[in-house]
Amino acid sequence: MSENAPTIVWFRQDLRLADNPALRHAVQRGGPVVALFILEDSDAGACAPGGASRWWLHSSLAALAHDLRTCGSELILRRGPAQKVLSEIVQASGARAVYWNRCYEPWRIARDSRIKQGLQDQGLDAESFNAALLFEPWTVATGSGTPFKVFTPFWKAVRERPVDRPEPAPPQLPPASGLASDRLEDWGLCPTRPDWAGGLRETWQPGEAGARARLVDFLDHGLGDYGTLRDYPARAATSRLSPHLHWGEIGPRQVWHATQHRIEQEDLSTAGWKFLSEMGWREFCHHLLYHWPSLPDENWRTAFDAFPWSTSEDHLKAWQAGQTGYPIVDAGMRELWHTGWMHNRLRMIVGSFLVKDLHLHWKAGEAWFWDTLVDADLANNAAGWQWIAGSGADAAPFFRIFNPVTQSEKFDPKGEYLRTWLPEIAALPDPYIHRPWHAPEEVRRQAGVVLGGNYPCPLVDHAQARRAALEAFQTIKKDQ
Repeated sequence: MSENAPTIVWFRQDLRLADNPALRHAVQRGGPVVALFILEDSDAGACAPGGASRWWLHSSLAALAHDLRTCGSELILRRGPAQKVLSEIVQASGARAVYWNRCYEPWRIARDSRIKQGLQDQGLDAESFNAALLFEPWTVATGSGTPFKVFTPFWKAVRERPVDRPEPAPPQLPPASGLASDRLEDWGLCPTRPDWAGGLRETWQPGEAGARARLVDFLDHGLGDYGTLRDYPARAATSRLSPHLHWGEIGPRQVWHATQHRIEQEDLSTAGWKFLSEMGWREFCHHLLYHWPSLPDENWRTAFDAFPWSTSEDHLKAWQAGQTGYPIVDAGMRELWHTGWMHNRLRMIVGSFLVKDLHLHWKAGEAWFWDTLVDADLANNAAGWQWIAGSGADAAPFFRIFNPVTQSEKFDPKGEYLRTWLPEIAALPDPYIHRPWHAPEEVRRQAGVVLGGNYPCPLVDHAQARRAALEAFQTIKKDQ
């Protein structure tokens, strides 16, 4: 085997140069480095990226290509089944090694194992590394050796573990030449007719530089107040790092150590560890998906298989469009459509409303979030929706039903968030903006609000819907 033969680095959800173990090992091996990204829609099947994720991927790949050029390399783009494309690139480049960083979706684990075995059978050096998680799922277990099912003991087991320090980006990459690449523009990842991505472009800077800037801004301006303001959607108190983490534009080790440094530097132990516990939830979700690969498709608690879900398409469409008549729900859904992101408190509120007020299956919400979130992540999305529904691991009890009005009054008391996303009711006084149907007719007239006209009447009565949900839940409890 020639020591100077090229090494292929197969980029996936690790679109960065810093703290990228596959890239670092390729450089250490010596010889040219082939930086390859494969758009593998046919392999992914139902897990192919949704619309918002495809927009993000386009911008992130453009940023990665720019960063690689500054290091003297080029990003090779190919589309098709991964095993077929890799074989073609191996033959065309004369590569004797293929390195990649692991992904943890069930279909990828099975497919990657086949690819690795096939490459090794051909005499190639095929290796994979951890770039996406602090601790890989099979390395964390209870005292009896079983997977954790509850977050708190999981977090207790991992929070004091040492986390490897992130590695810097290589200053230079030995280039590989003579390989044809697709044009990113020809992949059609961005919407055109219509172009609904204007709000995404206004909100985000995909890429490694954007991820670093987002982290620095949060540590400088958000971390200190994180514990007290994180639940208030009108405040810029959360990190918004989730899409950058999903696409691997920044790694969890980088976030962990930067936060730890700030905790020590500024004595921010309470706020800092609260934020790091959210990183822990991300780890826990991947832990669940790895050990229960049916999590995105099946109720983790099988009793929910008998739940009498509604199938109302009208209710689902109203929820998706932010036209339920409950301002906090509608504001959250409109923020999602415009920016591709939603505040975590709002994700719980709109999720509870879909499942426990409209009685629609959590999988309908999971599918909508998959298509509209720029941070759509199989583990987080599936675990989050099952948590909301009460059917998942460490789930909120089904009887914990968010009241959309009291949640709105508590976490957006002056209606600042509501007024940002619901201009048609923005002129209502504070006491009524959370429940426009309680405003006297004269108050609504002066505010220009027409219920059933420019703003919908409530889709359901929350109290009645809550009672019906609890009655249905009691039915399946009897059958357990």
